[in-house]
Amino acid sequence: MSGDIENSARATRATITFLADGFCVNRRFVGPGFEVNTGEYVAHEVTVRDARAIRGHFTLDSHGFVLLEHRSAVADFFDSAQVDALYADEVVAAIRAHTGADCVAPLGWMIRTSGDPGRYARQTANYAHQGGVQPPAGEAHVDSSPDRADALARALYERLFPGLKPYRRFLYTSFWRAFSPGPQDCPLALCDGRTVGDEEGTTNTLHVVDRLPTREEMLQPMPEESSKPAAAIFRYNPAWRWWYFSNMTRAEALLFKFHDSTRRRPWRVPHTAFHDGSLSGTRIRESIEFRSVAYFL
Repeated sequence: MSGDIENSARATRATITFLADGFCVNRRFVGPGFEVNTGEYVAHEVTVRDARAIRGHFTLDSHGFVLLEHRSAVADFFDSAQVDALYADEVVAAIRAHTGADCVAPLGWMIRTSGDPGRYARQTANYAHQGGVQPPAGEAHVDSSPDRADALARALYERLFPGLKPYRRFLYTSFWRAFSPGPQDCPLALCDGRTVGDEEGTTNTLHVVDRLPTREEMLQPMPEESSKPAAAIFRYNPAWRWWYFSNMTRAEALLFKFHDSTRRRPWRVPHTAFHDGSLSGTRIRESIEFRSVAYFL
């Protein structure tokens, strides 16, 4: 029955970028207006199905992602002061209401645009990889590496919720909203978490910098690299099943998993931007993503 419903969805062919074989130094350098990987990547054509017509079929437990109705009081997402003042509380409340979590730790937000991010003010010194404007991510990834997620969640919980009893489970998620009119030219593709093998993925360590290093500098040995934040990047797997929600509105938000501490599938959702050539009249995609960790006591 599930297969019949999913196979009825409209589908398009799209190009998605994956990690290539044979390269072992994987790092991601991010700074004002740029995000550069050291790894070698290769493009593959995949089928991406449009979940819009069957949106109620998808849940966090069934696929690792869900489309929620959610209105924000933020009038201008490019106004960082307004986002800082309003959005975290809205997201925390929405995640608690949907998941039943006892507490939620916010981790910050990022605007992404398929237009020119250079049009917007940039933090050019002491860059912090949050609260800015960046281009869409361009490869299949999850914003958490399995070998780093437990330590991140534990440290965050001890810092923000001292005195609470130990948690039995945590969910590291993204709350993702397109706030430009649809159809968007570069929407977000989400992989069905059930199709992702538990051992798939390669650690891609994050380095936050003010300027883009040279290629030689990026590949040099770096101390304490294992303690830095990291994402997981993936090689092509034809068994993966890709989805997106066309024509997203600012009154909707995608909630999807980076890491579920139960590690029962679907416990993470690879995702990436892709160019959607199946719809006419597409417009520049502007979106905001908000990371958080939800705890269950």
